[in-house]
Amino acid sequence: MEHAVVKLDGSTDRNVSLADAVFGTDYKEPLIHQVVCAYLAGARAGTSAQKNRSAVSGGGAKPWRQKGTGRARAGTSRSPIWRGGGRAFPSSTRSYAQKVNRKMYRAAVRSILSELVRQGRVVICNDIQIDEPKTAKMAKALQGLGVTGRALLVTSDFDLNVSLAARNLIGVESLHAAALDPVSLVGSEHVIFTEEALRKVEEALQ
Repeated sequence: MEHAVVKLDGSTDRNVSLADAVFGTDYKEPLIHQVVCAYLAGARAGTSAQKNRSAVSGGGAKPWRQKGTGRARAGTSRSPIWRGGGRAFPSSTRSYAQKVNRKMYRAAVRSILSELVRQGRVVICNDIQIDEPKTAKMAKALQGLGVTGRALLVTSDFDLNVSLAARNLIGVESLHAAALDPVSLVGSEHVIFTEEALRKVEEALQ
């Protein structure tokens, strides 16, 4: 499979070959849905913690005597029906992580990338070089590539200038190849790879 390589000025002078094993697979929506949901679940902090009736402070004494007051009997003022009482079914600290096999994860990412290529949402540029972390320079580079809307920049290694220049642009995110994730891919209208990043992604997913 061939794909054009775009320069930052928008011109194309050559094509690059894409691995069919990575960019030519079938679209597997149920698998993608499962992996994306698992990834989002793993990002949850899971630090919510509430107290039940035994964990709240106080409540050791009966509010009133057992008989003779005319009110319903009560052994503690910390039951769930009382203000200041414990929760009946309190949330507790937990992990929301879901197990996803490596083969499933890689297959889902391959399926996402293949669908992005089929829809023409993948842009390959020779390199994204920003000599200083200026938002205006990144905006100009994206304009030259013809990219608008939500965009994901994928570089071979972490580039501080690219990260700083892109972070203040609405809807633009930058990642290095090793940190590529399915949620960022499905949430982007355009995915921009450098040639070196493309080779790293192909090597990791084959």
